[in-house]
Parts: sequence; C-alpha cells; structure tokens
Amino acid sequence: MAPHSFELQYFFDPLCGWCYASAPALAGLAERHGAALRMMPVGLFMQPRPVAAIAEHAWHNDQRIVALTGQRFTEAYRSRVLLAADGVFDSTPLTRALVALGALDTALEPQLLHVAQLARYVDGMDTCTVDAVSRITADVAASAGHGLDADELAARLRDDRVLAENTARRVAAARQAMPAGGVPQLLLRADGVNQVIAGQDLYTGPQRLLARIVSLL
Repeated sequence: MAPHSFELQYFFDPLCGWCYASAPALAGLAERHGAALRMMPVGLFMQPRPVAAIAEHAWHNDQRIVALTGQRFTEAYRSRVLLAADGVFDSTPLTRALVALGALDTALEPQLLHVAQLARYVDGMDTCTVDAVSRITADVAASAGHGLDADELAARLRDDRVLAENTARRVAAARQAMPAGGVPQLLLRADGVNQVIAGQDLYTGPQRLLARIVSLL
C-alpha cells in the first residue's frame, strides 16, 4: 500500500453491547474514512439461545457501558427484549441483513448497525427477529434511495440459501482475519503493517480514535 492508502477493518457482532459502546467512534470513522472502512462481522452470537440465559449478564455489562461511555440502555430494552418471554438471542438475522444491504451499498453497513443498535437498546425493539430486522433494513435502504421491500427481505433472511452462504463466507473470512481478543476491534492495515486499535481508543468517541489513526499513519 502507498503511504496515503490504508484499510480499516472493524470487527464486531451486531448484538455486542461493547460494540454499541464504540458506536460514536465508528460513526466518526465512517464519516471521515468511509472509503477505507470494511465491516467485519465475526458471528459471535449467531448460535441461537434463549435470551433468558444471558439477560442478567447482559444487563450487568450494559450498566458498565453506561458508566464508561454514557450510551443509553432503556427500561424499554430491558423489559421488552431482555425479559421477553420466549425471547431468542441470535445475531443471524442482523448479520445476514448487513450482507444483503452491503450488496447494494457497503457504505450503508455501519449505518444499519447503528440504527439497529438504537432500535434495540433505546427503543426496545427485538432485533433478533427477522420481521424487525427486515423493517429496519428497508428503512435504511430507503434513506439512501434504494427500494428494498421489507417482506421480500424477511423471506430472504429466513430462506435464501445464497444469502446464507455469502454470510457464512464473510463471517469465516472475518474470523480468520481478526486479531486475538474479543470484539470490538479495529485493525489498521497500511504499508504492509497491521496495527490493532482497541479499548479506550474505541470507547471515548471519534476524536480520540481519529487522532490515534493519524498517529499510526
């Protein structure tokens, strides 16, 4: 890569609370360096499990995130999502939706992630369900002038073999490329050198992250 050419790989899962903690930094990154940004979904939560099994642990982590970053987690989220009867914790619908939307415009991928995070943690929408995810994704597509029918997308999220295979390949590639450690992480690739950015550089907003990138370049 030339000195002015670099790539930023953001490793995440759409249901990861700590990825939501890094949302302001990611938004600034997408605005400043969108052409270099690659969204890398690692499929951390793509194995369905009862939400009741993780609800207490998730809420405890959420409160740590509030204290660290000020990100909002509402009672609507706690009551309608974490405490929902028969709720299922599964990031497969959102991960497939991100891949489907990226086929239209990769620049919409970070936007979809952020809109889905706000829908879940603030509005109390269960973003593990296909119907909710398809509506959110169709709205994000429409905001950019793309016609995407929510009902047709819902059917694809459930049954489209090609979309499922494309998602599996993308997740496998992200897992192979991800540095050691959990999500979120950002990998800066420039001049043949990989530099990992994690922790406070992702949790304190865009200015610190953008400054960190400048220092590494």
